[in-house]
Amino acid sequence: MTDSAVNRQFWNAYASQWVERGRKAWQSGQPYWGIWSIPQSQIAFLDTDLRGLRAVELGCGTGYVSRWMEQLGAEVVSLDLSDAQLATAAELKREYGSGIRLIHGNAERLPLHDASFDYAISEYGAAIWCDPYLWLKEASRVLRPGGRLRFWGHSPWAMVCLDDEGELVTRSLGRDYFGLHRLDFSDAPIDPGGIEFNLPISDWFQLFQDLGFIVERFLEIKAPDTARGESFGSDAKWAQRFPAEHAWWLRKRPP
Repeated sequence: MTDSAVNRQFWNAYASQWVERGRKAWQSGQPYWGIWSIPQSQIAFLDTDLRGLRAVELGCGTGYVSRWMEQLGAEVVSLDLSDAQLATAAELKREYGSGIRLIHGNAERLPLHDASFDYAISEYGAAIWCDPYLWLKEASRVLRPGGRLRFWGHSPWAMVCLDDEGELVTRSLGRDYFGLHRLDFSDAPIDPGGIEFNLPISDWFQLFQDLGFIVERFLEIKAPDTARGESFGSDAKWAQRFPAEHAWWLRKRPP
């Protein structure tokens, strides 16, 4: 079974647990981001004026980020590998009278034309579930020169500090940092997942350069001081000392 097939199967089985989270995000008057739901007012991850832009969300899940982009004026295409996740997105789209266009597809092989978008975004979609050497190449292909890409996902720090079961971030280095790429959690003994991807930070920078992206901003995310307990495998106390997440602001280099 291919990596994408493993992830599609996982998310089709897991999609029902995201219905209410998705509805809550669609209802929100302000975007919020990541494991700790950090408000847009604290980290301006999404550009605030998207009027007249064509935007694509890569790995849209229930489509809430697409909805936020639509409310900011963008014409939005929302793509996801999981048909079950897209079914939730379609239900919420009808409920809220949204005009976002939903596409069932793989961000590693986008069914979209070259240079057809001004803006692309991924929050825990393609950003962690697709091979960066494939999905970032595709993102570069479909963006126009000067187009913007934003993505948010796990920090490589968190990935090398996961325990043996791949469940909880620890204070021990459990994996090699150099060579970090494909992480298979499909056989995890406690809570099997899918196949995720990450890179050492220097490899991210090299990949962006190779694909013609300019890094406008890079942020290693600190959990808010008010965060408590564990969320998606990250302990708040750990994530207040070390970055569990990172965010990137990129622009496709003009010719």
